[in-house]
Amino acid sequence: MTKTYDIIAFADTCVDLVLRDDDVAPRFGQVEKTVAECDLVMGGSCCIFATQAAKLGLKVALLGTVGDDAFGELILDTLSSAGVDTQHMRVDKDLGTGLTVHMVQGDDRAMLTYPGSSNALTAAEFCDDVLTQARHLHYGSLFLQTGLLPDSIEILGRAKGLGLTASLDTNWDPAEAWDINLEKALRSVDVLLPNEQEAKKLSGVASLTDAVQYLRQRVPVLVVKRGVEGASAWTKGMEVVRTVAEADAGGDGIGAGDSFDAGFLAGWLDGLALHDCLSIACQCGRAVAGRIGGVEGQPNRSDLIELPALEPD
Repeated sequence: MTKTYDIIAFADTCVDLVLRDDDVAPRFGQVEKTVAECDLVMGGSCCIFATQAAKLGLKVALLGTVGDDAFGELILDTLSSAGVDTQHMRVDKDLGTGLTVHMVQGDDRAMLTYPGSSNALTAAEFCDDVLTQARHLHYGSLFLQTGLLPDSIEILGRAKGLGLTASLDTNWDPAEAWDINLEKALRSVDVLLPNEQEAKKLSGVASLTDAVQYLRQRVPVLVVKRGVEGASAWTKGMEVVRTVAEADAGGDGIGAGDSFDAGFLAGWLDGLALHDCLSIACQCGRAVAGRIGGVEGQPNRSDLIELPALEPD
């Protein structure tokens, strides 16, 4: 059956205010400091994911909420410009759009987040008719999207029962509780996409080797993002490792993992070999890591090199 969308995702809507300098640590006591550079761009892991997926030619829709403010307008405009379908997005006049302040210092950064609209979506706000319009559900920012979190396992199960495939990128848990019945959640997940630290936290072990051993037994495809070292992917009978060239200098790394996810799924949904899926993913992640914010460096399908052609539109 032809679907309206290749991917549907839950929008963790926020903007990123990126501050950069050699020393961005604030000082209390009413001390004012200046910083060398700043940018205000669309953020939100799933929003960044959606724009990258759309730029790779996938039909993508987001479910979520923005505030009735300038930040909300920035998000909707950025999504629409990239080709993401925003008809299922709601504007809430009583809610502020989420904001994350990134303090970038060298190759490291600290983040402060006002959730606002980013966790406003609940399971009661969408029905099965919406899910069935898509081939695939991507669930990101699991722990940040607290409106969905109590129903997260049920949502994944619903999608599976409706015939969708599903991917999960939990992202980091700000509370560091990692409180989810992972065994039950992963029964409905086809592709799990953590980074190294998230893989260890999710599996409750200190060793990445042990984390991989635990997780790969529970999902058909496990993909672990390893930053400047590239990425690795496993099925139950195969392991593929992909290295990556160093990103261009001057980037902040924001959204690189989210664009990586979109690149991998673009290949996976098109039935490409695992090493080709990783290649697309690493090209997307590297391109974004070398720029400011999560959207500016995202490649289009025509920018990808040395790969089988993705399915034509």
